[in-house]
Amino acid sequence: MIMQDDRTPEQKQTHRYLVIGTDKFLSGWGRATGGVSYAAWACETHSDSETVYRWVKSRADMRRVRTNYGDYRPRGVGHCHIYVAKPGHPALRG
Repeated sequence: MIMQDDRTPEQKQTHRYLVIGTDKFLSGWGRATGGVSYAAWACETHSDSETVYRWVKSRADMRRVRTNYGDYRPRGVGHCHIYVAKPGHPALRG
């Protein structure tokens, strides 16, 4: 599994709530050739993760949306990109 984590070392300690979706369009090709493509958004608070969850769930390209707290290490073949949901991110806008 290819991991791409946009969090700084500090954010890895503060942004531990993850909202994860399986990207149905990017799975199977590119960096996820022969496997799945996961996108995850790291949030600082549980409340933020609930807001981001609703945003990810509403996206047509995401399936199997779920949450995780702490370390996330998907197995198998594919690609996982962790983005940081910080103030100003579209998922956190009202």
